[in-house]
Amino acid sequence: MQVIARGYLAYDLTGKNSALGGVMLAFGVPQLLLGLWGGVLADRLPKRHLLVVCQTIIAANSAWVATMIEMGAIEYWMLIVAGVVQGAGFAFIGPARQAFISDLVGKDSIGNAVVLQQLSMNSTRVIGPSIAGAMIAVPLIGVAGVYYVTTIGFVLATVTMLRLPKGNPLRANQASPLADLAEGLRYVKNRPSILLLILTSFSVVMIGFPYQSFLPSIAKDVYHVDAGGLGALSSVAAIGAVFTTVLVATYAEHRRAWSFQPMLALAFAVSLIGLGLTSNFIVGLITMVFVGGLASAFQSLNNSLTMAFTEGQYHGRVQSISMLSWSLFGLVALPIGIVADHIGIQETLMLQGGVVLLLVLALQVMGRTESVIADRRPRPVAHEVAGAPGGGR
Repeated sequence: MQVIARGYLAYDLTGKNSALGGVMLAFGVPQLLLGLWGGVLADRLPKRHLLVVCQTIIAANSAWVATMIEMGAIEYWMLIVAGVVQGAGFAFIGPARQAFISDLVGKDSIGNAVVLQQLSMNSTRVIGPSIAGAMIAVPLIGVAGVYYVTTIGFVLATVTMLRLPKGNPLRANQASPLADLAEGLRYVKNRPSILLLILTSFSVVMIGFPYQSFLPSIAKDVYHVDAGGLGALSSVAAIGAVFTTVLVATYAEHRRAWSFQPMLALAFAVSLIGLGLTSNFIVGLITMVFVGGLASAFQSLNNSLTMAFTEGQYHGRVQSISMLSWSLFGLVALPIGIVADHIGIQETLMLQGGVVLLLVLALQVMGRTESVIADRRPRPVAHEVAGAPGGGR
């Protein structure tokens, strides 16, 4: 909900795609600077405590923005500040939340658990944008109401989190945080299969996913619809995401999961090009089902494979490295917004899709090496996920 409200407000205040990119930049910079340390803390501290503190800060941040909007004092720079605070919070929340999964389920269920978590998030995305679009369109509620509802949501999530186990680290903290960070980087470097998954995620998320930031521009300038139309675009994308995530949950432990991952990435790139080619709102809605569905399917399967191939004591650090793609997403959104202001948003979408297509193909060629293939075989967790006896379906 807040993403829709923030994008709508930023574009309404400035009328520029670069302004949307600026908000995402503010969100991405603290994640880039703090993200790796978030992974270190997730592997060193009780995860529940980390999540509660960070979610409380984000709730307060959301309440502050809502109050400024309600008072009529909101300005663009405030959105930038709020983006920085929220980005800093999610730099610690993301790795801790993902690593927490391995504490709550057995290692043979990690893959499906990651996908099911993604399913729950996508389910809220089906409802959230529709509610946000409807609330923005009601003068007595508006954007401020969306932020207030989001604040309540964060508070409820924090209270619910108190009922979970502490999520204590799996090992004693004998090394310094800096040594832990270096160890995590070496771990990824020495695991070619995990490195390939992370680099593919970087290519898709960093270059392709910024389309989400520009939905207000697409709705207003391409399809000429209001906040309700914007909510519809986000909702159909989320519906597609829920549907495909259910399919991914079915095949997350299939022996051909590794083959599905690049296929989903390439299909997402093609769907993004298709979105750039259409100027009709109805066709755009249909296309957004595929864009949202394929984006979520790729992300779910990629996260599932990454978690399943990682040893438990490294989950936080490996996830923080993988999530740097979201930080770079925020950084790249600004130059992409500038490009969109100069050549048009539709042309920019096609350019994004084309670049993702080329990068994924290049990585797949580079990844067909003996080291990557061998890295998928001898490890116990990889053996289970990749479809050894009892692992495939």
